[in-house]
Amino acid sequence: MAIHPSLLQQFVLMRLFQADALASLAAHSSMHAFSKREVVLSKENPSSSLMFLLEGRLQAIDFTLDGREVGLHFIEEGHYFGEISVLDGLASPEVIIANKRSQVVMVPAREIRSHIFASPQAIEAITSGLTKRIRTQSNQRQILGIISPLQRICALLQNLSKEGKDPEVIANAPTHQEIAIMVNLTRETVTRAFQVLQSQGALAREGDDLKVNTAKLKQLAEKSAD
Repeated sequence: MAIHPSLLQQFVLMRLFQADALASLAAHSSMHAFSKREVVLSKENPSSSLMFLLEGRLQAIDFTLDGREVGLHFIEEGHYFGEISVLDGLASPEVIIANKRSQVVMVPAREIRSHIFASPQAIEAITSGLTKRIRTQSNQRQILGIISPLQRICALLQNLSKEGKDPEVIANAPTHQEIAIMVNLTRETVTRAFQVLQSQGALAREGDDLKVNTAKLKQLAEKSAD
C-alpha cells in the first residue's frame, strides 16, 4: 500500500529529493511492521528496497563460523539501511533484526536507485554515512581485541555515548543481551559488569536511558586493564 510523501519527508536523506520525486517514490513505497527478534533484512538475497526505520530499534548482526551472533551496530529511528545492496545489487553484508517491535518504510531499489545517482547531495550523504559506519566497525573490532571483559564493556559504552547528542547520556540504551553480542560476552557477564559500574557511580539507569559518568567510566576501564 502506497504511503504519503510527507512520511518520506521525515527522513533526512529523502529531504534531498524534489517534491515530484518524493511523490513518485511514495507511490511505490510501503510500510511494514516487525516483531521483536524478527529478521528485517537477510544476507541471502539482494535487498529489494532502501529501508528507513520509522519506529523501534534494529541491530545489524553477523555470525561466526561456529554460529555465534556478533553485533555490528544499532539502527536508530530515522536512519536508513540496506543501501549497500541497493547500490551494488548484491546481497546484504549483514543481517538486520528487530530489537523491539518496529515500523519500517521500504522504498523499492529499482525506483530510488536512479534518483540517488542523479543527486550529488544524496551521493555525498550516503558516502558520509558509509564512512562513519566503517569507522564504527573498525572501533568495534578493536574492542573485541580487549582481554578484560569490564574494560571491553566500558569501551563500548564510551563509543555509544559519543554517538548521541549528549555524551553523558546513552539514549534508548541497549539491553544487556544486545550489549553481550556486541562484545562477545555472556549476558550474565554484562549484568555483573553493570552492577560494578553502577555501584561505582559510572552508570545510572534513567528509564530507557543510561546516564554516563564518562570520566569515572574511563578511570574504571584503566583500572581494570591494570
